[in-house]
Amino acid sequence: MGFCVAGSLDSNVNIMLRPRVRSCSNEARIRSPSSFCTAPNFDSVSFKHSQKQNHKAIQTRLFLCKQDSVEFDERKSPNEVREEIKRCYELINRLGRGVVYLGSSRMGPGHPHYVQAQELSKEATNLLDCTSWSGAGPGLMDAVTQGALQAGKPVGGFKIGKEAGEWTASNYHPYLPSENYLTCRFFSARKHGLVDVVVRNNSLDKTAVVALPGGIGTLDEVFEIMALIQLERIGSELPIPFILMNYDSFYSKLLDFLDVCEDWGTVSKGEVSSLWKVCNSNPEALAYLVDFYGFSSSNKSSNLTKLHSTVESSST
Repeated sequence: MGFCVAGSLDSNVNIMLRPRVRSCSNEARIRSPSSFCTAPNFDSVSFKHSQKQNHKAIQTRLFLCKQDSVEFDERKSPNEVREEIKRCYELINRLGRGVVYLGSSRMGPGHPHYVQAQELSKEATNLLDCTSWSGAGPGLMDAVTQGALQAGKPVGGFKIGKEAGEWTASNYHPYLPSENYLTCRFFSARKHGLVDVVVRNNSLDKTAVVALPGGIGTLDEVFEIMALIQLERIGSELPIPFILMNYDSFYSKLLDFLDVCEDWGTVSKGEVSSLWKVCNSNPEALAYLVDFYGFSSSNKSSNLTKLHSTVESSST
């Protein structure tokens, strides 16, 4: 259990216990006595002390935050990162490679993109018969998890303690079994996991990268994977389908910017379009996967017919 403290202490300390988790970062840390660590039902402690300086009373507020589930201590050794990467690979080897979904943590069940992402995950995992992977967070990550579970297929995830837009941090997923995901302490290890789940070891592996609408974190992952494909660090021997879901023209301005990059010569003509497939709808994305992996026309027809009927029923 870790504690983080802001400020300094003197001999006049009043302790108030409050049942609330506060997130403290970039501040000095102290280690509490073990007897204090075992105190139940308290998530934070605030210290208040007074000191006199130049005959003026100065009130200083200090916060001591109990991190029940998330430890933000900086890395002490490269071995810590190496060990977490190892755990990522162990999880992948146990659950199997498949489709990794990148997307917003803020688009909840009431958002139309949530419904579309859920349906896409359900149909794609049935089509490819593979594990569905994500950041195991809320929003569109939850949508693809729900879709894969509805299809009765394996689900895996590489979680982080706190997603964008969330006030609290947790190491735990609300409903996935703990053996199905790993809460990563280091972003570098998490990215290793998100990339390796789509690396095909043989021609029988059916994997894909699906970029759903998202913000800064999603774009970070999208462009990193795109760079890895561009530089042939992944997918050089066994290509990996990379799909950008442009629901409701969400990414259209980004695509316009990349066209401007071509005009300026910072990327070659046609270079970006060769790295991914931009799809405006789920049927278009599924049709691309069918063509990419050369499924039979009968399978293609049955899957697309099923998807059309599902989407139509969910929108009515």
